Amino acid sequence: MNTIILALKILIATSIFFVWVVRYKNIVKEFEEYGIPAWLRDLTGILKLTFAAMLLFGQQDRDIPIIGAIGIAALMACAQVVHIRAGTSVFRRVPSLVLLILSGVIAYFS
Repeated sequence: MNTIILALKILIATSIFFVWVVRYKNIVKEFEEYGIPAWLRDLTGILKLTFAAMLLFGQQDRDIPIIGAIGIAALMACAQVVHIRAGTSVFRRVPSLVLLILSGVIAYFS
């Protein structure tokens, strides 16, 4: 089970890094589409990257990865609310829903 949880942590952290660093221009465009201010976009990115780092680098203290997983799950729940309010397609909601579920699994089993 520990190997599966570690693989999920790496998957989540990698996907967050990819979206918020490599594909940052898409994030800027998406947040503008939803009318979300730049300061909230940047705060969200800082929180997501911080929580992702907590998943990977908090192995000495068992609580740190749990806090990271719960933080990511909370942000993904907020993303779901934004997508629903904006009326986006189910296809665009899937990534945040998957991260929400996987983060919940990590929090539960860690």
